[in-house]
Amino acid sequence: MRKLVTYLILIVFVISVALAGCGSSSNTTSTSSSQQNTANTSEKKLPVIGVAIYKFDDTFMTSVRDNIAKAAEGKAKVDIVDSQNSQPVQNDKVDLFITKKVNALIINPVDRTAAGTIIDKAKQANIPVVFINREPLPDDLKKWDKVYYVGAKAEQSGTLQGEIMADYWKSHPEADKNHDGVMQYVMLMGEPGHQDAELRTKYSIEAVKEAGIKVQELAKDTAMWDRVKAQDKMAAFLAAYGDKIEAVFANNDDMALGAIEALKAAGYFKNGKYIPVVGVDATVPGIQALKEGTLLGTVLNDAKNQAKAAFMLAYVLAQGQTPTKENIGYDITDGKYVWIPYVKITLDNINDATQ
Repeated sequence: MRKLVTYLILIVFVISVALAGCGSSSNTTSTSSSQQNTANTSEKKLPVIGVAIYKFDDTFMTSVRDNIAKAAEGKAKVDIVDSQNSQPVQNDKVDLFITKKVNALIINPVDRTAAGTIIDKAKQANIPVVFINREPLPDDLKKWDKVYYVGAKAEQSGTLQGEIMADYWKSHPEADKNHDGVMQYVMLMGEPGHQDAELRTKYSIEAVKEAGIKVQELAKDTAMWDRVKAQDKMAAFLAAYGDKIEAVFANNDDMALGAIEALKAAGYFKNGKYIPVVGVDATVPGIQALKEGTLLGTVLNDAKNQAKAAFMLAYVLAQGQTPTKENIGYDITDGKYVWIPYVKITLDNINDATQ
């Protein structure tokens, strides 16, 4: 009888331990599930910002999108898409963002004149829009109070380019190859009709003239911001004008680098044979060319601060707040614009060219 009681007690003890173990396992699972739900809830609270870049293989815009992603870390989810340099493709991307009900949009338009249509769609869906780098028409920006633009004033970049070239011309008498007191130049332009291309072209030459230097345009053509196209155009300029060319202006660094490749193929940048080339953007490859002595100078188009300003505007708008200098960290001009200043970059201040 005593053995039976002992046996029964042992069975009860084993069952109790087993039940306790099950209870512990259940509690652990419950806690883990609770933590996971909390994490998921936290994730869901992050605003979602849709970003459409005009094309991914643009060197400057690559830096912009990388900096947008960096600025968003821990603050928001950013869905960055490639518009493939096609406005219809970009329109489809925007429609998809609206369908997904993102909290804000950052748009680098393929065609600045298409901004009005994007604004109309976003306004109907009550999704704020921040345009970057390619400025919409003023009347389009006035359509809604939740539309902003982040960029730099293109005329300033052209002026700084011209100043770099004028300073070189004045300090290097040998730059005037034919000793006629006139700067014979060629110009590589960006996309036709693009405000940056038009204004950089105009103001770079105006700055040279204002420095008291006479100029003569030998040739001007568009290379669509593209390095390979610029190399082909520059080769054609050299075939037509050869050593008559005394200066090369390019609306961006990629085209300046393309021109440099054509010049290298023609024997320049060695044995004392040189033509000054200026660009805009202060891209990493551009700065490398500056260090190598093939690029005379460039103008910092501040990708880091443009990206940060655009993100902060979109982030604040996504939370239903009104952007101010206090909550985005940048001055807002005329209630619509955040202007990021350009900076002249030469070998003297090359360390300022931080992207």
